[in-house]
Amino acid sequence: MPKTIVVVGYGPGVSTSVAEKFGAEGFSVALVARNPAKLAAGVEAMKAQGITAGAFPADAGDAASIRGAISKARAALGPIGVLHWNAISGAGLGDLLAVDPTRLRGLFDVALVGLVGAVQEALPDLKAAGDGAILVTNGAFGELNPMIDAFAISLGEVGVPLANAAKAKLVGLLSTRLKNDGVYVGEVTIAGVVKGTAPDNPALPTIEGAAIADAFWRLYKARDEIRARIG
Repeated sequence: MPKTIVVVGYGPGVSTSVAEKFGAEGFSVALVARNPAKLAAGVEAMKAQGITAGAFPADAGDAASIRGAISKARAALGPIGVLHWNAISGAGLGDLLAVDPTRLRGLFDVALVGLVGAVQEALPDLKAAGDGAILVTNGAFGELNPMIDAFAISLGEVGVPLANAAKAKLVGLLSTRLKNDGVYVGEVTIAGVVKGTAPDNPALPTIEGAAIADAFWRLYKARDEIRARIG
């Protein structure tokens, strides 16, 4: 039975490219997001390329919801070999000193709570696979860099940097915790705009989704480092 990659936070750009890349390499593909219509269209696109795929609607910020989707994906498509976490949180919170502080709690529902729930649900399969992997999409806003901090502040982006930084720390913790269990954990940090997902910004490089998918595939196969940066 072929292994399954669960792609959480499915949409245009990175997740589509990762789904296509791993599907072309023989994986069945479970697409997870909140929008059933978007998922249905994605499944049809995958099937048109000869990829076995299924749609599993869920809220990435709700651990019970995401665990339920992964359980259904396992039953429908087979054991989980890779969990790809592409869900993003934090956009639109605005100025750090003007935002309602209570809204910051929600940043970590997707960046931490949902991701940990997904890992816990998929973990028995990932361990049994022998080469199971958790692959996380991240962004450069979360890096500890004064220039990046200044750019984020100039854009009024408080949520994304905080969520990305938390996610990066979680990747390191998961990697350390699972290194003796045969489960690889890796992260691709994107320093730019993914083509087709947002308007071009002359201050940032435009990156093809396929290049990011290739970076994930290299990490998955080599398993010799936990982070790659592109852009």
